[in-house]
Amino acid sequence: MGMTLAEKILARASGRPAVEPGQVVVARVDLALSHENADLVRKSFREIGVPRVWDPEKIVIILDHRVPAESEKTATTHQAIREFVREQGIRHFYDVGRGGICHQVLAENGHVRPGMVVVGTDSHTTTHGAFGAFAAGIGATEMAGVWIEGSLWFRVPSTFRIEVEGEFAPWVSAKDLILYIIGQLGADGADYRAVEFDGPAIRALSAASRMVLANLSMEMGAKVAFTPVEGLAPDPDARYERCFRFDAARDIPEPQIACPHAVDNVKPLSALGEVPVEQAVLGSCTNGRLEDFEVAARILAGRRMHDRTRLIVIPASQRIYLEAMRLGYIQTLVEAGAMVNPPGCGPCVGVHQGILAAGEACVSSTNRNFIGRMGSKDSRVYLASPAVVAASAVAGRLAHPAEVVA
Repeated sequence: MGMTLAEKILARASGRPAVEPGQVVVARVDLALSHENADLVRKSFREIGVPRVWDPEKIVIILDHRVPAESEKTATTHQAIREFVREQGIRHFYDVGRGGICHQVLAENGHVRPGMVVVGTDSHTTTHGAFGAFAAGIGATEMAGVWIEGSLWFRVPSTFRIEVEGEFAPWVSAKDLILYIIGQLGADGADYRAVEFDGPAIRALSAASRMVLANLSMEMGAKVAFTPVEGLAPDPDARYERCFRFDAARDIPEPQIACPHAVDNVKPLSALGEVPVEQAVLGSCTNGRLEDFEVAARILAGRRMHDRTRLIVIPASQRIYLEAMRLGYIQTLVEAGAMVNPPGCGPCVGVHQGILAAGEACVSSTNRNFIGRMGSKDSRVYLASPAVVAASAVAGRLAHPAEVVA
């Protein structure tokens, strides 16, 4: 019997000719990623008492969640991580101003390749399945074990196959597709499953858009998620737990919105009526890339923010920031009234650079809208595509881009 992508990668990494769902294997880790929570990993590592990490070349640490440091506590955490990095000879360290959001930085700098096992102390590590890696989020104590042993046990996940055909309607994007799928399957619909996306509509997407699908797959419980890459494919006779088929044109004729306070509370934009917004956020590891700034700049060119709405823009990396400036996207956004934050997670983690007050609503291109995710527990976050975020900032309410650009 053939194997799925997840099964093939885990078989290789565990030294077995084949594996099947439900088996527990010990897999060799190719890359271990952490951000500020590397300090928690460091503390667990110290408690175990091993003096050196297993391979400093396979550890990547990127400061991104609270950059620049917003408090003395965070500054102390950053300081401890820098000292540990120097002590252990960890060469792949991206400090403030030298990287950006961890998932973007890994991709930009060629750390991830097809067939790798990647673990990260961040739930959205699934992003790297867009490059053919078995990429999963793990906890800090688990990562301490990886730093020591260079391996980790996994229960081999069963796999969902999701095939998408058809062409996207105007102003509909990969973000709308994955929100629609999460709405259909539910927040736990793919719990501890591997997800393989494929089909003509998927293969027509850019690498950046494929990252959106893999990134948000964990919001329906996926352990790992894959989009097609050259040179790596499931076996023709691979066995899947379930197969889903969607038509982009038929199933997603308009932008999709994840409404408060759950990512699977998804509705078509036209079903929501008048929803005023005080804040709009364009950025994050989900949608902070060049194609996202391009569509926002196209909508905002020659226009201004609504009086009630503030727009916060956060490039996913320093490299994207520079290229967006070179192409004029940043100038267009600033002229429209946007404030540009440094590359990082910003208000998505709810601690700085644009948190919400009680009673405020935000439309955001980020990946979560739980109660209190972006500040006050009495605020509301609507998740949407970059195009809808930009249009809503101009309209002062949730708005279809066609309303603004027409």
